[in-house]
Amino acid sequence: MRSFRVFILLILIIGINSVKPSGRDFPQYQNIQKTLQQGWNTWNTRSVLQQVLLPQGFAINIAFKQHYFLEEQYLREALIGRRGDDTEQIRPGPHTYDGSFTRLDIQWAELDARIETAHAGEDLVILISPNSIPNNRIKVIIESGMLWNRRGTLSRNKEHLQARISGNIIRVYTTAEIVDDDPYLDVKTPYMAVWLDGEIGISTGQKKTLQEIKEAIQIQKQKLQDEADEYGELSEAYVAVQAGIAWNLIYEPKHNRVVSTVGRLWNEEYGGYCLFGWDNFFLSFMTGLSSRDLAYANAIEHLHGKTENGFIPNDNRGNGSKSFDRSQPPVGGIMVKEIYKRYPEQWFLEATFDDLLEWNRWWPNARMNEGLLSYGSSPADNPFNEPVFETKTAAGYESGMDDSPMYVGVPFNKDKHTLELQDVGLNSLYIADCQALAEMAGIIDRNDEKLELLKRAKEFSYAMEKVWDNNFGAYLNYRTDVDSLSKRVSPTMFYPLLAELGYKGRADHIVQHFYDPKEFYGDWMLPSTTRNDPLFPKQRYWKGAIWPPLNFLTYLSLRQAGYYGAARELSDKSLKLILTEWNRKGYVSENYSSITGTGDDERLSSDRFHSWGALFGIMSFIEQGYLPKTESQLEPRK
Repeated sequence: MRSFRVFILLILIIGINSVKPSGRDFPQYQNIQKTLQQGWNTWNTRSVLQQVLLPQGFAINIAFKQHYFLEEQYLREALIGRRGDDTEQIRPGPHTYDGSFTRLDIQWAELDARIETAHAGEDLVILISPNSIPNNRIKVIIESGMLWNRRGTLSRNKEHLQARISGNIIRVYTTAEIVDDDPYLDVKTPYMAVWLDGEIGISTGQKKTLQEIKEAIQIQKQKLQDEADEYGELSEAYVAVQAGIAWNLIYEPKHNRVVSTVGRLWNEEYGGYCLFGWDNFFLSFMTGLSSRDLAYANAIEHLHGKTENGFIPNDNRGNGSKSFDRSQPPVGGIMVKEIYKRYPEQWFLEATFDDLLEWNRWWPNARMNEGLLSYGSSPADNPFNEPVFETKTAAGYESGMDDSPMYVGVPFNKDKHTLELQDVGLNSLYIADCQALAEMAGIIDRNDEKLELLKRAKEFSYAMEKVWDNNFGAYLNYRTDVDSLSKRVSPTMFYPLLAELGYKGRADHIVQHFYDPKEFYGDWMLPSTTRNDPLFPKQRYWKGAIWPPLNFLTYLSLRQAGYYGAARELSDKSLKLILTEWNRKGYVSENYSSITGTGDDERLSSDRFHSWGALFGIMSFIEQGYLPKTESQLEPRK
């Protein structure tokens, strides 16, 4: 009996030891999160007007009270991109990842002001500068708070706010005269109220004058400019790309992490945070331009949201819901490979490889449709009663191109759990994912997995030969329901170049479509459907608008196949898109019109500030050599 108990114990020990640690378990990663969770920043997703000190959780919130003859309005929280006549309008400006400098302009009611913040050592300074003095008076409310159930006590004496945290005292001062004649403010913590009748300075630590606050801001502003100037002609793009992501960088308390999100409006709607299947891999890569820590953290945290079935969900939401039935395009391995090329630390591959491999294996198990992959939606638990499970709509969401004209008229097969469409873009990305993971496996001595991945890439590459159309000069989506190729295409037709499919002659035919003005070529490109598609004039969503991931993946594809001229032109035109909108309105939009080149064209359905819009700028940094070239291979381990 004793020997049987020992045998069972050995089995349990072997089982425990065989469980591979997640990326979050690596001590290198834990040190990264500890480093990221430091200092003042706009960490709280609920408002861009709030500064929070990590790890303490002490918050300084800027609110406004508009006074009128018979009524009063109160603005406690503000977000970029809200719509409506009575909502706050934010024009975002520069924002460093570490929060050392931020600037925004805000209009609301009669308020029209600029707010700048900066680090002064370990302290924070804030400058509120009215662009005009309103006819009806506005009060600025400087609120104190302790967030996320962190311990601390708050108080206010005559001249400052005070937080006592773990025996340390943090004081908050203002340069303006504090008024105490308004007991009806809807504030539940100690606060200071001042009239907005001129510039207002706020400082922590020691009390600072307006001039000292301005000097501290100028120091950090110049520091950012010096950093940007290192990128030469891309200096302005550097500021725009970083701001496009940094305004949506948050501390997420449920999982105790700093993580980039697609947008604060999405976070608000989805219960605190929202990570999207392919968006967040792009964010991981882009933050790697200037921050190794954020690049690693964003990738590892996104992989942490993998479902029990082993795939990265379409949506991963703060309310606990996930897209348990569907994934999104397999770009994870491709992006992790590119991050590693920028920051070649072996532990990062070891921390991400197994999750990526499990996701790679999931695709042929769940989405095989008569020899190639199709997007779909699987039977799954649906604890939040999401209505789209096992529908064509869900399969569209899995593609990331929700309502693309490519899917018009294509049925969803509930027995197969897929669309009746073998998707060229999906299969090409999947082959490229296999190839990227195989390279990674070689670095970390996972030789069996390397052979498995190369074998799978070869099998899918061979299967793709049946969807080549000589007359059209491209690989075309294949309708499995009617046994025919579909000539309704999008920029995904260029992805076979990324998968290294076809010989040079075929690649030349594919690239001809890039230069065809009836299809994709023009001043504003790439449209998400061809210009001669009957749905192109709509421009709404994926019916003709220009989308950052399509441009970016097409750019990678062109470079991989050696079409450097086309890649450079696409990069230049994408840069023009983001900088024109950034300079015009401070927006980094979700998508842009391929007719007007703007992100607020009335025909669009586009978030005004969506992190992946920065993809339009990141290509130029690859072009100029500030990020590794797409076509370069991983360096072997030394």
